[in-house]
Amino acid sequence: MSLSTKYNPREVEDKWYKEWMDKGYFKSRPNPDKEAYTIVIPPPNVTGVLHMGHMLNNTLQDVLIRRARMQGKEALWVPGTDHASIATEAKVVAMLKEQGIDKKDITREEFLGHAMEWKDKYGGIILEQLKKLGASCDWDRTKFTMDEDLSKSVIKVFVDLYKKGYIYRGIRMVNWDPQSQTALADDEVIHKEVNSKLYHVQYKIKGEDGYVTIATTRPETILGDTAVCVNPNDDRYKDLKGKQVIVPLVNREVPIIQDEYVAMDFGTGCLKVTPAHDIHDYELGMKHNLKSIDIFNNDGTVNEKGELFIGEDRFVVRSKIAKQLKAEGHLVKVEEYVNNVGFSERTDAVVEPKLSTQWFVKMEELTKPAYKAVMEDDVQLVPPKFKNMYRHWMENVRDWCISRQLWWGHQIPAWYLPTGEIVVGETEDEALTEAKKINADIMLADLTRDEDVLDTWFSSGLWPMSVFDGINNPDNEDINYYYPTNDLVTAPEILFFWVARMIMFGYEYRDQKPFNNVYLTGIVRDKQGRKMSKSLGNSPDPIELMEKYGADGVRTGMLFSSPAGNDLPFDEKLCEQGRNFSNKVWNAYRLLNGWEIDESLSVAENQISIDWFEAKYNAALAEIEDHFSKFRISDALMTTYKLVWGDFCSWYLEMIKPEYGKPIDKPTYEATAAFFEKVLKILHPFMPFISEEIWHLLGERKENESIMVSDWPAIGTSDKQLLQKADFAFEVTTQIRNLRNSKGISPKEAFKLLYKADKGLAFVGFEHVVSKLANLSELTAIDTNPETAFSFVIKGDEYFVPVEGGVDVEKEKAALQKELDYSKGFIISVNKKLGNERFVNNAPEQVIANERKKLADAEAKVKALEEQLGAMG
Repeated sequence: MSLSTKYNPREVEDKWYKEWMDKGYFKSRPNPDKEAYTIVIPPPNVTGVLHMGHMLNNTLQDVLIRRARMQGKEALWVPGTDHASIATEAKVVAMLKEQGIDKKDITREEFLGHAMEWKDKYGGIILEQLKKLGASCDWDRTKFTMDEDLSKSVIKVFVDLYKKGYIYRGIRMVNWDPQSQTALADDEVIHKEVNSKLYHVQYKIKGEDGYVTIATTRPETILGDTAVCVNPNDDRYKDLKGKQVIVPLVNREVPIIQDEYVAMDFGTGCLKVTPAHDIHDYELGMKHNLKSIDIFNNDGTVNEKGELFIGEDRFVVRSKIAKQLKAEGHLVKVEEYVNNVGFSERTDAVVEPKLSTQWFVKMEELTKPAYKAVMEDDVQLVPPKFKNMYRHWMENVRDWCISRQLWWGHQIPAWYLPTGEIVVGETEDEALTEAKKINADIMLADLTRDEDVLDTWFSSGLWPMSVFDGINNPDNEDINYYYPTNDLVTAPEILFFWVARMIMFGYEYRDQKPFNNVYLTGIVRDKQGRKMSKSLGNSPDPIELMEKYGADGVRTGMLFSSPAGNDLPFDEKLCEQGRNFSNKVWNAYRLLNGWEIDESLSVAENQISIDWFEAKYNAALAEIEDHFSKFRISDALMTTYKLVWGDFCSWYLEMIKPEYGKPIDKPTYEATAAFFEKVLKILHPFMPFISEEIWHLLGERKENESIMVSDWPAIGTSDKQLLQKADFAFEVTTQIRNLRNSKGISPKEAFKLLYKADKGLAFVGFEHVVSKLANLSELTAIDTNPETAFSFVIKGDEYFVPVEGGVDVEKEKAALQKELDYSKGFIISVNKKLGNERFVNNAPEQVIANERKKLADAEAKVKALEEQLGAMG
């Protein structure tokens, strides 16, 4: 069979993914004879399509799950999607609008029917796209946060927390999204610096000719002012105590109050107080018993209580009211001002602080076990720098607003009696039973269900348990086997939205952490450092990238520069590098496949090369395992990459490659094929498709054999002395190749290589290897330096290459001097590092030892270079 000169992922990827699916390799069932390894996918929004963040996140998960599967663990990766209340409802409302249907004109049931149709049509797109990436999820276990069993879990937890006194309903200042017309939790608000204006406005003091001046960025809220506040320690305003001012335009008389909350050095030191539209004003209002006037409708337009500009949008009113204030002589000045403004995490609308009756979860007690788990590393955050962020949030946690004024989602299981009293139950029948305890004659028809739905994060917080039905059936086989899960891979921006709440719920309902480790990825950014987004148009289509570079190329491209917790500066060239890597591996197989075997040939010349690669492989595997144990996935890939590209392809295959047209001995061929198989195994988690393809080409496989369920290699012994000799041999080879390149000498022209007899040969055993790779005709020990030869020094050992026609002595001296100067500079830098007490006290012993070895090698090299220069006169 003739092999293509280039690897063609299109011919390979669909074939093997179908094979894996057909053979059921992704499926998992509880197996008491095997250790469980479990990952639950961070469920992407049902509205979503694959973006670069998903690519990074799911590649990392697949790497971990494939490795665990090969390690013989019962590996399970649970996929699924999140119903995403706000985003999905917005999509469905927009779809209905295109059909001429207004949400207000249909019933809740009709709307939910449309929403479910939309979800069934579009909701699975992202999961199908993940298959293209190679995601080895157990697709039979795919979950949706509004599946019947998951919904039942959510309702059960709400009722339980309500009965425990953790859930309550009350009037509070909430974050209101006027676009989606729903309340938001504090952590669903993204604060951004924006360029604003600071308006200085005069309020007339009642009964006097004087004025006080306030400064505000939101002049439209003047319509809802019910006080002006000054600091009691501010000498400028001491005489205003007990007086009143008149609110401009609406002519409302309001008191001047005193409170140390007011910063005397900000603005004018006078604060307008609008209790209905600012959280701090609300708290001042509660403290000073002020009236609260809510001037906005749910959509951000002014209502009748505002008296002016009724029905107009708040930002339109801002412009108009500034003009009217100026026209009536109330506006003193306007300044440019930069301030933080809250935006909805879902719709990007400017959030409006609003007094509203909502449902809340008391968080103080519930979060204590979750706080302790992370602070004591029972749940480990990777990298640990995020512990400080987690600590800050948990130590300043506020009650969680969990109600959303939407129809798509889990409807709150609370019913209202005609008297306004509330009953809660998992079903209508349970609610009626509770209601009859209050009024024995009440009927179901007399009860009105709360129309709000729960915050999406409430249901996703139960995800590691609910996917195994661990809330409804807390002692079932799946939850007992797979929970706690092992590793969670997610983004730092949802550390509080999601991770903290999963930990909180895990301890509340199973008295266990939901996972052992949380791997926090960075943000994928473009070359300019900007976050990739549709609006900026700087985010490539992942599907198009995979069509162009292959899934393996994109997977490795994403991981080449993505250490945990650090942002990934994405460049398409990384995917090109990944594709080139695929081609390198493919061509290595083509080389091996093209060799003919001669069983009469001896392995003798190649034995040192075989022994070397065995040692090198084991050393690299130990390093890879160490990286995986510390979640340095990018580093594990780079070690694999260097082993495959550098050590196996560029060195080993060249070391044992027979001359063109000649055969290879059987032991070397078999050893090389075995090495290739071992290389493919450690490559498989990163590059599943090409590793499977070549693994099958390497030898006859049985019907149910696959690299993805083969054994992960075990670390063997590694001869360090052998590796050191090989490194020296490669350095000599490289120096000779560089010499040829710099002098324009053909690789076909054989060289003599001379070395000092008193020093001996540092790469004993590799003489044949160096002679072959560097094309040497002779390797000879000498007592004195030759007169006409090029030279180089490696770790204090001098080597000479005699040439016909002599050497330009001055040019050679200049080259040696340059190398000497560099080596002396290097010694200074290493001495500086070793002279740094902080470095020596904190660095690992091995690092210190490596630096001292570098110093010794450099000093030996300097000595040899100085001797060479001295001999040249």
